[in-house]
Amino acid sequence: MIDLKNQLLNAAIHYAELEYPVFPCAPGGKVPITKHGFKDATTDIEQIETWWRQRPDANIGITTTGLVVIDVDGADNPWLAGDPDMCADLAQGALSFTPGGGRHHIFRQPESKNWGNTSGKLAPKIDTRGNGGYIIVPPSVIDDKAYTWAETYELDESPEQLPEPPAWLAELLDNGPHLCSQRPRDAPTVAPCSPQGEDSAATGNIIPSGQRNATLARLAGAMRRVGMGYAEIRAALAQTNADRCKPPMSMREVDKISASICRYEPDQVSVAVAENHWAQDFQGGEKEEELTPSLPDPGPLPEELLRVPGFVSEVMDYCLETAPYPNTVMAFCGALALQAFLAGRKVRDPGDNRTNVYLLGLGHSGTGKDWPRKINTKIIHGIGLSDSLGERFASGEGIQDALFGKPCMLFQTDEIDGMLQTINKAKDARHENIMSTLLTMFSASNSVFPMRRKAGKESPGAIDQPCLIIFGTAIPNHYYEALSERMLTNGFFARMIILESNKRPEGQDPKLIELPDRVLETAKWWSEFNPGTGNLEKWHPVPKVVEHTDEAVEILTECRREAETEYSAAEARNDSVGTTVWSRVNEQARKLALLYAVSENHIEPVIGKGATEWGSLFAVHQTKRMLFMAGEHVFESEFDSRCKKLLAILKKWRAKKGNQWMEFWRIRRKLKWNDRDHEEVRNALIGQRIIEYDEPPTGGKPKKLYRLVESY
Repeated sequence: MIDLKNQLLNAAIHYAELEYPVFPCAPGGKVPITKHGFKDATTDIEQIETWWRQRPDANIGITTTGLVVIDVDGADNPWLAGDPDMCADLAQGALSFTPGGGRHHIFRQPESKNWGNTSGKLAPKIDTRGNGGYIIVPPSVIDDKAYTWAETYELDESPEQLPEPPAWLAELLDNGPHLCSQRPRDAPTVAPCSPQGEDSAATGNIIPSGQRNATLARLAGAMRRVGMGYAEIRAALAQTNADRCKPPMSMREVDKISASICRYEPDQVSVAVAENHWAQDFQGGEKEEELTPSLPDPGPLPEELLRVPGFVSEVMDYCLETAPYPNTVMAFCGALALQAFLAGRKVRDPGDNRTNVYLLGLGHSGTGKDWPRKINTKIIHGIGLSDSLGERFASGEGIQDALFGKPCMLFQTDEIDGMLQTINKAKDARHENIMSTLLTMFSASNSVFPMRRKAGKESPGAIDQPCLIIFGTAIPNHYYEALSERMLTNGFFARMIILESNKRPEGQDPKLIELPDRVLETAKWWSEFNPGTGNLEKWHPVPKVVEHTDEAVEILTECRREAETEYSAAEARNDSVGTTVWSRVNEQARKLALLYAVSENHIEPVIGKGATEWGSLFAVHQTKRMLFMAGEHVFESEFDSRCKKLLAILKKWRAKKGNQWMEFWRIRRKLKWNDRDHEEVRNALIGQRIIEYDEPPTGGKPKKLYRLVESY
């Protein structure tokens, strides 16, 4: 709260310095708390400091006299969804996101105008604020959710420097949509000036087969450019698909277009669409989508790969000897994470790969997930590095702040699936920023990460070679259900090393055993080892290079070639998840080999044959297993989810009844969808020759029968 209070005061001063009059509003609310309300707004710094000293948690209001603000209410508001040019016009002004998922588009009001405040004049749930009005601005908070500026669209210039609204918007503000003399552009029927009930076919805006994907992607890009999220883009594309695409595409394809565009930040999407980056998911042109083919299951990681000589095995042995339920997989994850943390910012291989890894151990409740975390905490506390431990991710900014103070940190967190669910469901940018930070920190371990600039403050500096280690645990089905298609393709999934524990191990009597001296001595050695020279070795270390033997180089080269072959195969079958994950295998194998070497001999490590054989086998096997599990449990869209649920039911039926037909009433009892959803799924699976369907005549209503094709 103290940090938020400072942010509010600093932000209020920042706006005043830009010549925006500000005033305090009730904490957590929108009501002014000054005597004359928003009429007391000022740019006087002393008055502002006085107000916020009295109420440091007050929200910030700014008057909109001389401005015009388009207030778009609701995360799924489809206004302008069909016109990319209009959406692009809106992106010219400043843009903030409201806690409820809406948006404020801020422009300068022309001197010749006297626009005031309206409610629903432009369109349903579209309000305006002008002369005699005010808005709440970031970082104000309502219902524990903050207003935020869209990246690169902050209010960082004076009112005179803001752009005026585009001509078509000015016309709407003057006359209202029902009085427009003509459409401002050749806009689709969802544009604000369209006559109500106008038949889309009559407008001449039909999107024919062969142009549907590219056109919908262009529309989605325009919506993303002004900060719209997946849900609202998907809703708008679904309407455009139904109204204008002839014939309409499947919702599965609409979902994929929406998800592909939403991988890009608003300021990146223009280039992505222009250069056709989004089309990686649609190579080969338009065609009926097929379910992703099942990949072979390599099975869980062989137990012999869960051993690394030296320090990692010594920590594992102590963990397994003392745990109430000794779990080899969890003990390995914990020990490897500890080694990665201790060697962070201190060693690297000749390719400048570092020891930062994101490890995830999957296991059901009661399988001993917490014990390795306790062991790591005990060891780290014993060497005086407790302040380098973290437990959970509250925000991306919080992660950055923690690493700014301690550039090498070990975060140990349970139920990491909860964090992923929060990111998927969040309507504001705070939780999304966690994912962005995790992705960036992983790649920044051998470089410099510049800290974000805060309102009213000078640049806070940078984090030199941040080393973030994650040791997470989760229940298997909860984790995979929490993953989204975007997480599979944005690099987060590919950066994880995911290991699954088997059934709950047999328990043992608790033992009070002191930490082995050798474990503490090695950990202490690492804590005191500061590579580099001079007084800056702790702030700007020059990590020791751990060299490869000639044999090791050959093995890593073979691993890279194998990964490239798999990447090409995934690319050929249009598998964006496969290409994303296989692109990281070579890097993961090298990181693992480095960890093997420093565990085996921390004083004079060398990356030899044993290290690279183990690292390569480990990385390739786990990649295949992760892709198999994702294919079985992660759904690309709601349509994909329905298809897989129906197939799962039919597979169980065949396992019990052989190739007999299954009555539809049995399926409907399990899958309570509407008739249209059932029909769409059935037709898709019939078209892909995965199921057979029959309606044999009866004396009354015909039966509906399903079964898998024999070859499936």
